[in-house]
Amino acid sequence: MELQQMRYVVAVAETGSFTKAARQCLVVQSALSHQIARLERSLGARLFDRTSRSVRLTPAGEAFLPSARQCLDFAERAAAEVAAAVGEVRGRVVVGVIPTVAAVDLPAALKVFRERYPQVRVALRMLSSLDMVKQVREGGLDLAFLGLPLGVKPEGVRGRELAHDEHVAVLAPDHALARRSEVTLEALAGEMFADFPAGSPGRVQSDQAFDRAGLRREVAFEVSTAELMAGLIVEGLAAAVLPSQYAPRLSGVVTVPIVDGPARVEHLVWSAAGLTPAAAAFLDVLGVEPD
Repeated sequence: MELQQMRYVVAVAETGSFTKAARQCLVVQSALSHQIARLERSLGARLFDRTSRSVRLTPAGEAFLPSARQCLDFAERAAAEVAAAVGEVRGRVVVGVIPTVAAVDLPAALKVFRERYPQVRVALRMLSSLDMVKQVREGGLDLAFLGLPLGVKPEGVRGRELAHDEHVAVLAPDHALARRSEVTLEALAGEMFADFPAGSPGRVQSDQAFDRAGLRREVAFEVSTAELMAGLIVEGLAAAVLPSQYAPRLSGVVTVPIVDGPARVEHLVWSAAGLTPAAAAFLDVLGVEPD
């Protein structure tokens, strides 16, 4: 079994097309199809169901794909380790990011990183904090920026606390509460809210604060990004509760401090198994010393 064959299988699975996969891998389609057919013969199972309109993984293909990806990752990491041994950082770093990261100016950090290490490819993934902790443990992410409620610690990974932050009310400029110097949770409880999906750490922080105060609120809009929340707020459809260090980045809204409001801790985490050279270089740019 060759790495190139596994690379072709992964490309077809990700693009859903032999034609697109061949283009992505810079080979002619006939060569890619031949290598996948050769691999299927050696495995004794078809990896794809092919029709004139679609390409889908078979159950055997579904079972094969995670290990193929892992093998490709290991091969890429091995090449990066060899390069690092002779003083060259290369390869790929995969970074998970919450939508409201504020403790680090990530674009500025990435600019410095690219200037120092131009041969490293950077992949950014935006997921919930709990999903990112799981992916760091399993090797799907090299690093991740998290936002978690006070007292919640990411388990099975190494990391650093970056910042503690309190939340503010985010309101339309013409909202009745927008000119106050501060608001209470009780004053906000009657509003229609936009918030992150139920159960996500970004949502839990707010839910817990209202629960502790013995208050109920209605979340009329569940969204995945703070920018979409801001659009709903500007239209007068909702209010929101967001971290104070992040909320000023949103345009067209007003922020008001909350008495005894929600709070969160931003974390940067990485695998307990260690860092790739590229991930270690990224931590260096951030000024973070690994354990």
